[in-house]
Amino acid sequence: MSIIGLVHVNINCSDFERSKVFYESLGFELFMEPPSRNTPEVAAAVGLEPYEIRGGLMRLVDARSPFVIDLLEWKHPSDSAPPYARLNHLGIARIALASSDLDGDMARLKSEGVEFISEPATVVWEGHADSRFVCFKDPDGTVLELVELVR
Repeated sequence: MSIIGLVHVNINCSDFERSKVFYESLGFELFMEPPSRNTPEVAAAVGLEPYEIRGGLMRLVDARSPFVIDLLEWKHPSDSAPPYARLNHLGIARIALASSDLDGDMARLKSEGVEFISEPATVVWEGHADSRFVCFKDPDGTVLELVELVR
């Protein structure tokens, strides 16, 4: 294998503008917008017939290493089925983002009405506290996670 890194993670949404504002509040910025329609070859490569989207590539501004999401609203064909109801479902279930101030980030997100799954939990690894994390949802219910390493 010749894999050298991660290019992006795709997050589908029901309203691109609403989700773009949400992800901007997490520190992402829009840097590229794909065409709303693409070639039949590109549609076939993702297993679809010709499609129409609204979306953009967003990068995490202050990331220590590049991190990009491909935020897409599928205009046609669309599918309004909700994201995974439970995190034990097969497939990519959540995206974990590193935080240097978990409590501060949680307070800000809570003040903005973001839904949290629970209070933070501490991960114990080999008898020592390793990290704290909390899971929350984006506007469509996609689960995201904030992780703060314990020093």
